[in-house]
Amino acid sequence: MSGLDIAGRYHFIGIGGAGMSVVAELLASRGARVSGSDRADSPVLERLRGLGITVFAGHDPAHVPADAVVVVSTAIRESNPELAAARGRGQRVVHRSEALALAATGMRFVGVAGAHGKTTTSGMLAVALRSAGADPSVAVGGVVPQFGSGAHLGAGDVFVAEADESDGSFLNYSPSVEVVTNVEPDHLDRYGSREAFEAVFAEFASRLVPGGALVACAEDPGAARLASHARERGITTITYGRPGHCAQRPDAAIEDVDSTASGSTARVEWDGQAAVLRLAVAGEHNVLNATAALLAGAALGVGLPEMAAGLASFTGTARRFEERGRVGSRRLFDDYAHHPTEVAAALRQARVVAGAGGVTVVFQPHLYSRTRIFAARFAEALAAADHVVVTDVYAAREDPEPGVDSTLITSALPGSLHVPDMHKAARTGAGLVDEGGILITMGAGSITSCGTDVLEFWRRGEAQ
Repeated sequence: MSGLDIAGRYHFIGIGGAGMSVVAELLASRGARVSGSDRADSPVLERLRGLGITVFAGHDPAHVPADAVVVVSTAIRESNPELAAARGRGQRVVHRSEALALAATGMRFVGVAGAHGKTTTSGMLAVALRSAGADPSVAVGGVVPQFGSGAHLGAGDVFVAEADESDGSFLNYSPSVEVVTNVEPDHLDRYGSREAFEAVFAEFASRLVPGGALVACAEDPGAARLASHARERGITTITYGRPGHCAQRPDAAIEDVDSTASGSTARVEWDGQAAVLRLAVAGEHNVLNATAALLAGAALGVGLPEMAAGLASFTGTARRFEERGRVGSRRLFDDYAHHPTEVAAALRQARVVAGAGGVTVVFQPHLYSRTRIFAARFAEALAAADHVVVTDVYAAREDPEPGVDSTLITSALPGSLHVPDMHKAARTGAGLVDEGGILITMGAGSITSCGTDVLEFWRRGEAQ
């Protein structure tokens, strides 16, 4: 962060993205002069305008102030006209993680990392800390209802943020507390192997400030290995999990787990203390996420009873099994799941929520590389649904790969359908949902915009 001034001028390319908009909002709230652009107008841009941030729809070199530090994410290509212009003028260009670290200056930083569960765990921790009176600052990649956004500048000295491993940018942070929900290999297009993926998490653990603490899930083999190595290096480490699901008994044992359509309960025992979790969100994976938040709060000095009480008020974050509407007895949910493990967890939660009703998924794969690497595992995970419709791959930052498309998944899953156009796919899925059933639009890309297609299809059916 050398040379970065909290009161300086910053221009965000791709400011409409979930991660970018949060950092822009936080920097602006701390006194920075902020502008930005995105490919097209959106509700996010409208929100930022309402906060007094100058934003543009479309990319144009004229949008970039000559005296601004330019902020980019990994998704921004060097060919972007604004980035090219900034490079040509010799302007400083930084990654969003550096801007986020700047926004957290002077605070105790909590970095929540892991291939899955970052957004939910960060949201849980932020809500519980706020309930306990800590009023943290927050940078979460999804809207948290209690904050009305994924960003919040609090009055306290704690900053809770997702720490993104996808591009190694979490190495720009120096956390007081780290949470690692899992180290299941992902982003292998960048890292190449499980060993390399685990190595970057080990480096992340080494970024803890002196006296900091690592909270890691003992149910995940990679996170368990990370915890063991951290202990060997003298890092304060707290592991958690259900004893029957861990290779070694965790420091914090989760017992008596029960998940229903209306929520989840569990008992957590740690360091001679016990806390009862009563969550408003379903799914055993959310019990694990809540336990991570509980222990992170404890590492910050907040009592277990206060953290448990705050966790009870968490109602979810946007795009994490979020209910989007219902028509008659049919219900629509939207989920960000884009890795086979996340898909499997979302469908386990769906089964609990649906009860006797059927489960239909409209899935949009995210990235050609991930589709190629995990096609068979996606098919296996999606098989838990009654009906599966798969639309075309959302490319994000990647160029197409010859021979890689969504049929790699559907060909391995008998009975599934490949419908290239996502809007048609959504309507096709809607037509497969019986009375009392649920449909999930699923994926990290644009599929979330297709909820209206589903609801309108059902409404037309009701009107006939």
